[in-house]
Amino acid sequence: MMSPYPMPPETVLIAGPTASGKSAYAIKLARQYDGVIINTDSMQVYRQLQIVTARPASEELQQCQHVLYGHRDGAESYSVACWLEEVGNVLDDVRDRGKTPIFVGGTGLYFRGLMEGLSPVPVLDSGIRQKWRDFAKSSGLTEGKTGSLLYEELKKRDPIAANSLRPSDRQRLIRALEVIDSTGKSIVDWQNQDKGQALIGGGEVKKILLMPQRSQLHSRINERFEKMVSMGAIEEVKQFLTLGVDPALPVMKAIGVPQFSRFLTGETSLDEAIEKAKAATRQYAKRQSTWFNNQFGNDWQRLE
Repeated sequence: MMSPYPMPPETVLIAGPTASGKSAYAIKLARQYDGVIINTDSMQVYRQLQIVTARPASEELQQCQHVLYGHRDGAESYSVACWLEEVGNVLDDVRDRGKTPIFVGGTGLYFRGLMEGLSPVPVLDSGIRQKWRDFAKSSGLTEGKTGSLLYEELKKRDPIAANSLRPSDRQRLIRALEVIDSTGKSIVDWQNQDKGQALIGGGEVKKILLMPQRSQLHSRINERFEKMVSMGAIEEVKQFLTLGVDPALPVMKAIGVPQFSRFLTGETSLDEAIEKAKAATRQYAKRQSTWFNNQFGNDWQRLE
């Protein structure tokens, strides 16, 4: 008896900036190839933030199997290394069942780790990790000014790493400080070491990069954010903030969290918070597009 599915590739990768239509396209291919959709977005792993991170809705989840979505607590420190460890187990299960793994998301480093492996970094000293998280949390300054302080600290200890980072990128600045203080060695040196084994490769890999025209993408971003607000995004952020999550953790950078936080504390109006969140989303989409264009080669099929 013939299979109802066309002959699928071994693996499918679907990347693109936020609001580019990745989820809908992934479902289409999952139904075509009898696939399982695997989250490849660093913010959609968090349980408490479904609306503001644009996780697939319940009607989408019912159309095919989705994994690694909303399965981690926002108070946890989560990284590409954590994700790759989980993906290894997921891949074994998906392939054992004869299904096609379909990776979909907008986090470039996740795709890079998947295809190239990850540079080893040793276990870091917990006291040093806490020191830099407390530093960022207790400065009493705005996020941008805290980042500037961290950047100056890193320049003293590891100027090579500092030159590769933006002063506003608190998360990576903290990580670089933790590594240099714990190991005495720059994070850049660790990153240049031999990487672990890639999780995919050797078989046919279908690579798709969704890149809508900028005007179309901006329109989608604005429409989607208005929809998020109507669905309860502000209440979601309000409930999340009651957990008292460390401001230095990655989840606190999820677009919508800082903007709506300032509205909830009375620092800005709702209209201003929404406009700032839309602007931040457009800027993020631009950074994603630039990264994908610079990092992905001609073996990626580019679609609008």
